[in-house]
Amino acid sequence: MYPSPKMSAYDRAATMFSPDGRLYQVEYASKIVSQGTLGLGLVYDKGVLFGVDKKTSSKLLIPESIEKLFVIDDHIAAVSSGLVGDARRLVEIARQKAQENMVYYEEPIHVETLVKEISGIKQAFTQYGGMRPFGVSFIIGGVDESGKRLFETEPSGALAEYRAIAIGAGRNEAMDLFEKEFKDEMAYDDGIALMLKAIKKTLPESEKLDPSRLEFGYIDLRMKYNSIPKEEMKSHLANFSKK
Repeated sequence: MYPSPKMSAYDRAATMFSPDGRLYQVEYASKIVSQGTLGLGLVYDKGVLFGVDKKTSSKLLIPESIEKLFVIDDHIAAVSSGLVGDARRLVEIARQKAQENMVYYEEPIHVETLVKEISGIKQAFTQYGGMRPFGVSFIIGGVDESGKRLFETEPSGALAEYRAIAIGAGRNEAMDLFEKEFKDEMAYDDGIALMLKAIKKTLPESEKLDPSRLEFGYIDLRMKYNSIPKEEMKSHLANFSKK
């Protein structure tokens, strides 16, 4: 990931390619993302599920104060991993774009349109001097006229659409699980159980799933975001523990 001393001159600016075709500042931004807490997204039979593990560094920290799951519009939400400040700034822009679309066209913005807008901004910050790449990846999903959509955007500005996706620390383990156990048109309860299993897989063996640091939500076919209450999450955790 990090360049050797003789290559260090090529990590001074996001716009400078190294001789072997690498943009080190973009790679450093991706490294920050990989150190963030786990975020998940999954398409189920009647919508899109989102889940985050808001792991805290201190027992004095209030988990509810940590922002990882953002509502962008009634029908679109995003999960972030990486620098929370960068995430908050891009979410601000995304919300503005969604509102502008409603004012100009009198219809909700399409999920893919919004994702491409945010990815375009990220890419621009890798191409001009005096800027640094945004150190954040997003899972952005929702329901629009085209159906259930779920995307990942990277610090480079790259984007891709998925049926199930994980970002942050433990991404590889979670993706391995999704590859093996995800099924199209999963039921709501099965989708939550799979996401809990993915989070559990990334935790140390001695560590238990704590409902106080989990935040889950979903957007259904009515194109409306809903936060899953803590009491419901406790019920899902109890059922998960019995399996």
